[in-house]
Parts: sequence; structure tokens; C-alpha cells
Amino acid sequence: MIEFSRVGKTYGSRFRRGVRAVDDFTLHVRRGEVLGIAGPNGAGKSTLINLILGYLRPTDGGVRVDGLEPRTYVERNGIGYLSELLAVPPRWRLDEALNRYAILDGVPSSEMRARVNEVIEQFGLEEHRSKKVKALSKGTLQRLGLAQALLRPRAVLILDEPTHGLDPVWTQRFRDVVAGLRSPDRAILLASHNLDELERIADRVAIIDRGVLQRVVDTRNLSSADGAAVYHISVAGDSSAVVASFPDARDIGGGTFTVHVADLAALNAGLARSIGGGALVTAVVPAHSALERQFRQAVGERDEVVVQ
Repeated sequence: MIEFSRVGKTYGSRFRRGVRAVDDFTLHVRRGEVLGIAGPNGAGKSTLINLILGYLRPTDGGVRVDGLEPRTYVERNGIGYLSELLAVPPRWRLDEALNRYAILDGVPSSEMRARVNEVIEQFGLEEHRSKKVKALSKGTLQRLGLAQALLRPRAVLILDEPTHGLDPVWTQRFRDVVAGLRSPDRAILLASHNLDELERIADRVAIIDRGVLQRVVDTRNLSSADGAAVYHISVAGDSSAVVASFPDARDIGGGTFTVHVADLAALNAGLARSIGGGALVTAVVPAHSALERQFRQAVGERDEVVVQ
């Protein structure tokens, strides 16, 4: 559905050296899949989205959406899009904003009221419909952004940081929304720093860094037991046996230690030694999700990196 073929994008001018935002990027987003895009700040995610939307043209290579140039596809078919920074005139009422977006999105006038009411109900905005945008909370504004992106059914849907500002209840509901949007004829692209959400929602996650595609992770086949890992081990009472069994154990307080192991077998061997030495192990929890571990390996980051 969306194809990047050896795409490069350089920003620059005649008066200074160009900045390479995307380099030799090749990826195919298939119909029917939910693809996540993850990367550090400045990795090139926004540039990729702008290339799909046709706001930018690649310096090298090509981008096609359903076989067409991106701008041609957008003009003929439209794309559902939520930007990372949602800017809505603050004096508009919420329902007024959705009506205006519906007009811009080409919703037929005969269907407009019903469609606006539908997305207002879908995202729990009924009690806010007469409020001005400037009076909305961050989470409510984000739900307004999601509502406008879904005013018309589109074959391509791009959501940039869709759960940003949402509370836990609406983060869970967003997962249900994405599940309902899945279709054999639709490609959904989610750009997010929230790796936990991407692991739950996306079929695959493309990890990029410095404009280069580092790896594509199939979340359906992820295993927390693959490769080296970091675990939190909690114990009650004397913890000396844990320290003796895991030489690099780091006390992080509350009877909990961080340990590094080469694999699951090494973890179990260390736990067996700890228990044999008298430790009362109360919990063993991976410090990072399987996708987060893949992310850290791909971008060359270690434990000091904070990932949402």
C-alpha cells in the first residue's frame, strides 16, 4: 500500500551544507496491517510522514501510495491524519471545529451532522461539544484530534503520537479503536515514542535512527526470553544470596535488585543459586519489554535511556 524505495531526503540551501534526514530507506507497508514507527527524537519519523502525505518530495528514490505519487493519491483519495502537534483555533467550539474539518474533508452535507455526532460519541466528547477549544484539557484535545482524523473512512490512516496526553482509560480505548479500524483494505501507520503501546497494537514496528532503517520487528513473534536482558528481582529478608549469585546485581531499593543475564537459562540458574542460598524471591520482572530491548539494541542505547 505504501512503498519507500531507497528513499533519501536532504534539507539544505545554497548557502549551507545539507542535512540528511532520511537515507536509503526501503520499506513496504502492506494492506491490512498496522505498522509502528519508532525512533529517537530527530530520527526522521516526521520526514517520512511528510513524504507519505506529499508535503515533501524525496531527494533520492521514490515513494508510492497504492502505486501513485503521494500528492496525487491524497488529492484523489484522501488520507486520515493526526499530526503530532494539533493546532485548532482556540475560539472554535469543539463541535464547530469538527464541522469545519468535515467540510474540508469532503463529508457530504447530508451526512455531516450524523458523522460528527458519531465521532463525538466514539471519543466521549458529548459533554465537551459546546466548549471552546481553549478550555479543553490536553487529553480531550487529543481525542478531538483523533475524531477529526476519522471523520471519513480512508484506506490510509496516519496517526502521529496518537496516545500523547491520553489518560489510561482512553489509552485502553484507543487500542479498541485501532482494532475496530483494522481492515484488509486499510493500512494504518502509527508513529510513537510509546513502545509499550506499539508492541500491543502494531503488527510490525520499524525502528529508525539518524534517518536509517535499523530493523523491522515483528511484534507477533517477539519473545522476552531472546538474548541478553535486564531483570528486576525482588526479595524478602536477607538479600546476600542474590548479590552472591548475580555479581553485577544493583540495589535499587525496597529489596529489589537489577541484574543483567545472557539468557533465560542464566537467569534461572542464578535464581536457583539465590533460593538455594536462602533468598526468598518475591518477584522477577523484565526491566524492559521485548520491543524496548530491540529498540535499545537497534539505536545503540543502554540502560540510562528513558523510553516511554
